[in-house]
Amino acid sequence: MGCDGGTIPRRNELVKVKQKPETKDHTSHLIFQWRYCNITQQLLQRPIVTCGLGRLYNKSAIIEAIIGKVSMPSHIKTLKDTVELNLHPNPEFCEGSTTQVDVSPYICPVTGLEMSGNFRFVALWSCGCVFSERALKETKMKTCLKCQTGFEDVDVVVLNATTEDDVKSMTTRMEARRKNKKRSVKEGVVKCKKVKVG
Repeated sequence: MGCDGGTIPRRNELVKVKQKPETKDHTSHLIFQWRYCNITQQLLQRPIVTCGLGRLYNKSAIIEAIIGKVSMPSHIKTLKDTVELNLHPNPEFCEGSTTQVDVSPYICPVTGLEMSGNFRFVALWSCGCVFSERALKETKMKTCLKCQTGFEDVDVVVLNATTEDDVKSMTTRMEARRKNKKRSVKEGVVKCKKVKVG
């Protein structure tokens, strides 16, 4: 029955060990999340838009999905549910290079941090400008650092939020923006009626 030829079996030949599940490569996951469209999985190209939850999309993909009634995230109904991002290009990034994985195409205009997923970035819903969260916290201003447009805390969208708490806060902020928009539209209609009557 074996073992008669002087062979000595090793432990791994006699005992079967439970195999570890495969883990995702963290860097490739970050590259995919920050450089590819969430609908088409194609490389992000300008104009780039974000939704209220901070996911990144190609604007053309959103338009094609709306026109073609292709499956889209449930929170995006129209193009008004997204905002076009004003991104600051990274001077170290070469556009045609496919081997440049470690250099991000965009950076924060204030701190110079790369938008690669290693640092948290936020977009302002009121103007679409993108900054590192560190720059926004250090300045503590309620006006955009790039275009001087005013914003509120509700207008800050964390890009590619990963934790459940961030996703929950982005959902509540998105709903609050929608309520504020409906309220301002109703107030605008009431003011128009008063002007016509008066």
